[in-house]
Amino acid sequence: MRELVYVYRHQRMVHRIDPAEFRCSLLAGQLADAWLDYHRKAGLASSSTYVAAIRSFLAFADSHLAAAGLDPGEARLDGGPIDLTEIIYPWEEYLLPRYKPTSNRPNVMAGALLILINHRAVRDTKVPKRLRRRAEQPPTFRGGSSEPLDEFANHERLVLRDAAQFDIRALEKRLSTGRALLAQGHDPRIAGWRSLPNLVWAARHGIMEIPALQAHFPAHIKWWPDELKELLADPPYKARFAGKYGVMTTVSGLLFPNELDLQPFRVLLLLAMGDATPEEVHDLTLGDLEFSDEGVRVLQTKLRAQRTRPHLHSNDGPRESDRPLSEDEVPGESAYPGSGKWDVPGLLRRLIAVNAMTREAFTTEPWLFTAVESTSNRRSMQAGRAKFKLSGRRFTDWIATHPDLEGEPVKISLPHDVRRLRKTSKTTRVAALGGSLSDLAGDDHHIEVFRGHYAHGTTAHVLAGRAINRAQRGVFNKIKPGKPVLVTEEAEALLTDPGATAELGISSDQGAALQQGELDMGVVNCRDPRDSPHTAKGKLCHVAPAMCMICPNAVVFTSQLPRLLMLDDHIAHMRKVLPPPVWKATWGVQADALKEVFAECADQLPDARRQIEEGKFRLDLPLGMRTEYDR
Repeated sequence: MRELVYVYRHQRMVHRIDPAEFRCSLLAGQLADAWLDYHRKAGLASSSTYVAAIRSFLAFADSHLAAAGLDPGEARLDGGPIDLTEIIYPWEEYLLPRYKPTSNRPNVMAGALLILINHRAVRDTKVPKRLRRRAEQPPTFRGGSSEPLDEFANHERLVLRDAAQFDIRALEKRLSTGRALLAQGHDPRIAGWRSLPNLVWAARHGIMEIPALQAHFPAHIKWWPDELKELLADPPYKARFAGKYGVMTTVSGLLFPNELDLQPFRVLLLLAMGDATPEEVHDLTLGDLEFSDEGVRVLQTKLRAQRTRPHLHSNDGPRESDRPLSEDEVPGESAYPGSGKWDVPGLLRRLIAVNAMTREAFTTEPWLFTAVESTSNRRSMQAGRAKFKLSGRRFTDWIATHPDLEGEPVKISLPHDVRRLRKTSKTTRVAALGGSLSDLAGDDHHIEVFRGHYAHGTTAHVLAGRAINRAQRGVFNKIKPGKPVLVTEEAEALLTDPGATAELGISSDQGAALQQGELDMGVVNCRDPRDSPHTAKGKLCHVAPAMCMICPNAVVFTSQLPRLLMLDDHIAHMRKVLPPPVWKATWGVQADALKEVFAECADQLPDARRQIEEGKFRLDLPLGMRTEYDR
């Protein structure tokens, strides 16, 4: 018998492999030895995957070898008549149909087995060469791929938040009622079992078990206490419990929260603690919390990263001690001095308070999420760490308990995975901060981790799209009003006139320079080549003449129409060369601007065409422009 005992997520884990359970017992012992040695030397945090892989492979080898007429007892890692390589391949194929197509489990289990065989091969020269080579290779089949989880929509986040707050208020009211009944109760073995306060007393002192109820509690419901029948008739209990078992679980619920009662705290804490994973929240103990006037210091342990980190959550809400208590609250444990009700310190204080009776009545470890549920044989109640995995206690089960206005379960998008709460918290931070990836990643992620795991969310995509649209609008607003000014031959002669230059928004010197051709940019003229909207102020424009037709500085003389026609021909030629989307993005705006100019001086275009045919003009485009735009 090979046995491994270790602590994982604050829980004692025990794994055993008994070679006698398998017909290939020698192989089972060798794989188990390799597993124990590898666990210790590699410092593994958990071995559950390796144990599952060994058990699955051994069970398959037993049946596969027997079906092939071979003796499973002769299978071994260090040689022998059986080639284990020929068993590994069909075992991997055997795993595939047993999991969903998107599951990584077959790949992970095959990889775990190969790691153990390779670990043995490095230390044992008797391992056959063929098996050694197989162990050095990756699994045959790749891991499945699935769509990454998206965050909850904002309206879903608000629905979950409001439902969780409603449930916490209801839980505190129920526990307050239970404490009041407990104060009135007596030992039912002396005072009788037909009183609800006495039943609550029995639940508090651990004597309300199914055998005791069957022996002392009335068999027929008509003899039950009226207040108990009213309690069992309430909607939260009516559909879930019946008979003596219903009495035990319902009365226990007046003092102790169950896993479904703790789900609202889990939801609100994951929405508020964006830096904590669900596992980190579940693993919290009372010793991990340190309250102060500033808030609460939470010691979080991220097992996968092997990192422990403290995080201070400050008081964000009004102090409870500064407000009057409502009629549903009583002084004492239900009034929480310190921070507000719904910030992280307030939620943690309230969670500690609702579990106070559980810690008094049961000997439990100081888990923050401690729930009281029935034992597996449904005969008594026990306290333990909430796992939120069994049917009826999961996140999706909690969502189903909240009907909408039509009485149907509230509409929350699938899958109902608590990891989406963390992503919702992250993307809420994205929406609040904006900024760069380095700002959004914060101090608990690398930029690439944030990009791969959180930046794909719908909220991040929408915000990124809005940012791009804002940037594009800024550019378009800057260049859209810009429209070349067409100057006729008569107006050219007036460029030195103060009135004409003022109309164009230029100085007399600029007007003279335009008239003398000193500001000719190759296709059109420019008011000021060093004040281009496409180049940093003060620097010479470097995008002429490609962007001249959409520039507010452009001044077109009718004498330049031949060159503009030649540019239009060049753009038309590029339409045949470039893919339509590329042409539209590169030349579409310029082509539209040329059409507007040509429409204003259509009567002069024939003469301009004639001058082109006579060879009086040529179009000179910079080499950089051709290499950048013509490919």
